[in-house]
Amino acid sequence: MDAPKYSEKWQERFEFFEKNGSPASKKNREEYRKLPFLKKIKINMNFFAFFFGIIYFVIIGLWKKGLVLFGLVFATGFSLGVVQLILDIEFSDSIYNAIGIAFAGLNGIAANYAYYLKEKKGDNSWNPFKGIFFDDK
Repeated sequence: MDAPKYSEKWQERFEFFEKNGSPASKKNREEYRKLPFLKKIKINMNFFAFFFGIIYFVIIGLWKKGLVLFGLVFATGFSLGVVQLILDIEFSDSIYNAIGIAFAGLNGIAANYAYYLKEKKGDNSWNPFKGIFFDDK
């Protein structure tokens, strides 16, 4: 007997996206609101991506999207450094920690739908936020 290609968790996520569309679509938002809390977390958040970022994206074959996310983190950090130099101020470590957590959250939110697009729709673009914040249609 052949083992399924995807785990039960991924199959459930894929079915939800197939049935309801992208996370930004109206139908998806309506159906998402009906789910219990833990199911919402399972569908829309990937903790491996949250904690491991670009490494996880590379492992699951989403290296392009991982590089874009890494570039955003780098550009943000660089920009903050330039602002500090120009204004001769020093930002608190709390600001950098908050930015790191925000980017980790973006990784976690983007991973599941991006993997669905790659595996089921054949879309391996550079845009890590496709269908996450704005509907494709």
